[in-house]
Amino acid sequence: MRVLAVIPARGGSVGVPLKNLAPVGGIPLVTRAVRACVRAELIDQVVVSTDHEGIATAAREAGALVVDRPAELSGPSASSESAVLHALDNAQEEPEVVLLVQCTSAFIDPADLDAAISKVLDGGADAVFSATATHEFLWNAAGVGINHDRSVRLPRQQLDPQYRETGAFYVMRAAGLREHGHRFFGEVAVQPVSASHSVEVDSAADLEIVRALAPFVDTPEPIDVDAVITDFDGVHTDDRAYVDSDGREMVLVNRSDGMGIALLRRAGVKLLVMSTEHNPVVAARARKLGVPVLQGLADKATVLRDWLAIEGLDPARVAYVGNDVNDLGPMGLVGWPVAVPDAHPRVRAAARVVLTRAGGAGAVRELCDRVTAARPEPVGEPAQVRAALRLKSAPVAVGDILVGDDQPVYVIGEIGINHNGDLDLARKLIDVAADAGCQAVKFQKRTPSICVPVEQRAQIRQTPWGEMTYLEYKERTEFGSDEYTQISKYCDERGIQWFASPWDVPSVEFLEEMDVPVHKIASASVADRELLRALAATGKPLILSTGMSTLPEIDEAVEILGTDKLIIMHATSTYPLPPEEANLRTITTLKQRYGVPVGYSGHERGLQISLAAVTLGAVAVERHITLDRTMWGSDHAASLEPSGLEHLVRDIRIIEQALGDGVKRVFPGEEAPKARLRRITV
Repeated sequence: MRVLAVIPARGGSVGVPLKNLAPVGGIPLVTRAVRACVRAELIDQVVVSTDHEGIATAAREAGALVVDRPAELSGPSASSESAVLHALDNAQEEPEVVLLVQCTSAFIDPADLDAAISKVLDGGADAVFSATATHEFLWNAAGVGINHDRSVRLPRQQLDPQYRETGAFYVMRAAGLREHGHRFFGEVAVQPVSASHSVEVDSAADLEIVRALAPFVDTPEPIDVDAVITDFDGVHTDDRAYVDSDGREMVLVNRSDGMGIALLRRAGVKLLVMSTEHNPVVAARARKLGVPVLQGLADKATVLRDWLAIEGLDPARVAYVGNDVNDLGPMGLVGWPVAVPDAHPRVRAAARVVLTRAGGAGAVRELCDRVTAARPEPVGEPAQVRAALRLKSAPVAVGDILVGDDQPVYVIGEIGINHNGDLDLARKLIDVAADAGCQAVKFQKRTPSICVPVEQRAQIRQTPWGEMTYLEYKERTEFGSDEYTQISKYCDERGIQWFASPWDVPSVEFLEEMDVPVHKIASASVADRELLRALAATGKPLILSTGMSTLPEIDEAVEILGTDKLIIMHATSTYPLPPEEANLRTITTLKQRYGVPVGYSGHERGLQISLAAVTLGAVAVERHITLDRTMWGSDHAASLEPSGLEHLVRDIRIIEQALGDGVKRVFPGEEAPKARLRRITV
């Protein structure tokens, strides 16, 4: 053994009780010192000399050996050198070089340790100490300049730097320490360290300073967790609220948080928002992010404990982000307690990680990036890993919207061909969908000369535009590039997605040029292998309707399409759909068989069947929409009018809230009845 590092860490402390176990950036000071030594390449062994069992436990967990420090060497007057010499006496072999490393320095760079050790091993010095360069002008109490002539004030850049001892570490020849009994002997050299590493923790104020510095000085480490739970106020927001004259609240959030949340979703990380308050603003933001929310929580810790048990999560692999004292309970339950930088001092002290961005200014995104960094995108993963991921039914990203379990139901207003070839009517139907709260509208795209069967092309149809052949009618109602360009622009203005069901390969190419976020496969196309292969080649998310299909037919389609970006829609292609043919339990069958998100495409009259589909786990609902069911056209009669669509979306959102999360708890509204009515007997 050439190099031994000794860290004296007694239990007593005059300035800060149990200072050596005080967390900085969530890590006890003694642990930080041990980790720095372990990471140094030239240190062969690390020893912590202590009289305190808690410090000894932390030291062992960090990778150090422990030497029991006798009482006569543990008092406030005992020197650090005495602890190092005692450790040398108890070492299995005498090292060539010994280090005195002090826990009072929270920030020690292993590279600085190696540089200082090299100076001794190379014979350049007998003792080396850590110091930071300074050009400060020093005075004594009598007003006499110590390191300068007060009558000749030179610019700082003309002065040679002086070095202030930081107290972080001292490197010595072991034989010289034994001979002289103190840390400075022979040829003494300085190891310069960063000024940001120079704060010594001798008081409570010093401790607060290094805790504030930690987010900026520490190298951010990836956060390897399976779930992220956040408080809302002060984490997703800056903890302020704007109240209008009607008492409605608005808060400031950061758009980048949404993308971070989406990345975690794609990585399979579970998410939850917990809030003490019950506020529609919280629910609205959580719905926008696609994150489940628990509100009105009087005891966050109890609720979190139950939620972790229900989800089957190891608390050690869970992060909780908080900002105020009511977050201390849940933070104490998880392996990764996280605080925003402006959190309450007690919360910062309890945090394993203190973020650098404040709430409402990207704190959530910063955390998401660090969690994502610990979960690299799998490349060439084995088949069994892909199969396991499929069984989890990971959500599918359709543009910036995630569609899947635990996400808001993706509601699609099916315009189809109900626009009757009229662009103004199409815009009105887009308005209907957007006003009702749909996330998307869907059209149908055909090349009539390919899709219309030969025997039907010359058939005469009576239409609102007069008598014409069936082929002429289909061409008359088909939108082209100009119309869909205007539709795309209008949907952007209304904040709603649009896509279409292509019925032939040229239509796939057309929609790709329009850059739709997803392609829909109509039930009629389940067995069109040429079309399926063309759609699979786009790499886009795909929504597969399964009306008038058997399971073997669906199996073959799924084999072509793959499951990585697939959403399946249970459907029965009867117009209008009678209840006895809805067969909604097929939603569960399809989920279990294919391991992908499953939705429902409905053709019934009324809302009940679609709403029942949501309660059975449908992640998307598609319904035909019209301005008036009596309008001319084949699909209007089985469509929802504006008021029906509005009620459908409203009731879906109510059901989402009512389904809850499965955590059994006493809600705020039950507290008063419980206090009044609950009878407890022995």
